[in-house]
Amino acid sequence: MAFRSIFKFIKPTKQVPTTTHIHQTQSRQMTTSRRVQDRSKKKRIHDLEVATERWKIFSKIHFLMEQLKSEREHVTPIRSLEQYRRQINLPKPHRLSDFLRKSPKLFELYKDQKGTLWVGMTEKAEDLLEEEEREIEKHSDKAAEYVTRLLMMSIDKRLRVDKIAHFRRDLGLPMDFRGKWVFKYPELFRVVKSEEDENEYLELVEWKSEWAVTELEKKAGKIDGVEVDLCSPGKLSLAFPMNFPPNYKTVYRYGGKIDHFQKREYLSPYADARELEAGSQEFDKRAVAIMHELLSFTLEKRLVTDHLTHFRREFKMPQKLMRLLLKHFGIFYVSERGKRFHVFLSEAYQGSELIQKCPLILWREKVHGLIGYRGKKKKIATFEELSDGEDTDLFKSDSEDERLRMDLEEEGVIDGLDDDEMMDDAEMDVEEVATAYKDA
Repeated sequence: MAFRSIFKFIKPTKQVPTTTHIHQTQSRQMTTSRRVQDRSKKKRIHDLEVATERWKIFSKIHFLMEQLKSEREHVTPIRSLEQYRRQINLPKPHRLSDFLRKSPKLFELYKDQKGTLWVGMTEKAEDLLEEEEREIEKHSDKAAEYVTRLLMMSIDKRLRVDKIAHFRRDLGLPMDFRGKWVFKYPELFRVVKSEEDENEYLELVEWKSEWAVTELEKKAGKIDGVEVDLCSPGKLSLAFPMNFPPNYKTVYRYGGKIDHFQKREYLSPYADARELEAGSQEFDKRAVAIMHELLSFTLEKRLVTDHLTHFRREFKMPQKLMRLLLKHFGIFYVSERGKRFHVFLSEAYQGSELIQKCPLILWREKVHGLIGYRGKKKKIATFEELSDGEDTDLFKSDSEDERLRMDLEEEGVIDGLDDDEMMDDAEMDVEEVATAYKDA
């Protein structure tokens, strides 16, 4: 009895959580956070997912055409293409020869007397590559303008050459971009080597006031007759075009907040943003304006999100760039399937088609029309048929982002980039659209 009385007055000691216990608790908390793919299925736009798949198919074929073009006689033993299995995501035991035979209008295969299997391009494919060269040459001056405007938007008015190379195909730049093209416009930019990190940079030579006008301002000027100040880019209050899928009803509950966001002033992407406070409303809206401008420069009005994160410091954009893009659903659309994501400029598309197609896009469509397949071509009917982790095109491919990333790794482009620039934003807690338009 005495012992029982004593125990009544003894206070139980608090159990100090061990490191293992803390780790387990944190793990449970982290696993309750839902993935981007799980939380945003209701925001998916089927037509733009179809567009993503279409360009993935083209990019694989175009990659092989470029490799054959670099060969002396535009032919090579098929075994020499084995090194590019990763780029086109063709794992063994699938045969590369079977892959190429699926496009007989573009590729030819034959054996020599020793039994070695060779691959080359058809006459039609050769003609198409010559046509592409002509179109890229015609587009060169416009591409130079876009590269110059990228430099004008950057904080230090210079960008690493290897980072710009990420946008080579997106901006319609030639294959010899790093070797020759960067020296073609000395009146606009020049290549300099940094003494600090020994990297090559493309540096702005002359500020072009007439180019310090956003694509959104140009459209507003055409519609409303707005006078644009070409001398000193400053604050803007233009609304961004928004395009929501018909079945997305949530946005109507937040119409007032979205309207308030659209009327909020922000700093032009071409204005000096050194003193802009990170995390402020003006900071975030300026980041939206930069993203809008970058996507407007591209041929497809679409980019790989990994490529965008490489420029967070240079353009003074938020660290959580993917979060910003997903918040502003309606201005942008993020295709979340595959290992890496694609971001679209929503206003540029009607269904799965670009509204305005430049000659290089028409050329790509021509190539895509010649890609043939054996067997029945799969059709994407509903999102239930689409796997978040796998692609459904006939090549069983990774996303185009992965292919381009591997391509850059082969060329040594990605080597030396900061780790935080290559971080994967795939796992995060994504807020609803209305969160982007809070007043404070």
